[in-house]
Amino acid sequence: MEQASIPGTIPYFLKEQIRRSIIDGTFRPGQPLREQDLERRYGSSRGPIREALRLLEQSGLVTHIQRRGFRVTLYSEREIRDMYLLRAELQSYAMLRLGDIDDLKPLLKEMNECHQRMASAFEARNVGQYVQEIRNFYDASSRFLGNKPLQDALNRLYETAEPLRFNLLSRRLDKSRSLQYTRKIMQALKARDFALAAALKREHVLLNLPSIVETYMAATYEDTEARAG
Repeated sequence: MEQASIPGTIPYFLKEQIRRSIIDGTFRPGQPLREQDLERRYGSSRGPIREALRLLEQSGLVTHIQRRGFRVTLYSEREIRDMYLLRAELQSYAMLRLGDIDDLKPLLKEMNECHQRMASAFEARNVGQYVQEIRNFYDASSRFLGNKPLQDALNRLYETAEPLRFNLLSRRLDKSRSLQYTRKIMQALKARDFALAAALKREHVLLNLPSIVETYMAATYEDTEARAG
């Protein structure tokens, strides 16, 4: 805990540690997050642990169930589909709105850098970095637009979807088509074919959804209370 030298930062330090364990599947969907277990795991007192869990609840990664405590958020198949389809529509909207901007060279440069880092992560089989660069690639367009409401909505969706994406790619990285789609999207934006860029994003989501749902359901924590909650 030496890294968190200022007491006020401790919950945020713990939040990031727990967040990483949720994303990489150490803590599985629906798994109880018992405060006493987390105290022992991270060598912290209950107050900072509880605050970290509250912060994660705000981001959507953790759910608090009355009289049962905190759990990793567990999504139904319908919720996963709604989440991904909404994100696809918002990202597609961002692609279309880029048509209002004359010079896309700075954006395309940033996207290409993300694409290159994705390719390196793919070759190194670094799933965490690969997932992060996918997020960076699509986040670039909403940031370039300067549309804060759009950014806020997408950031929430990105965060809640991160464990699902990591779960899929940690099992099926070799089957990932993200590099092909990011390349095609860049080509479409360079040609100023914004409708094609938007359509490619939707297509990629629809292609991934069945595998996302399948691998997520297989990874859920086997606990009837979690499912009932």
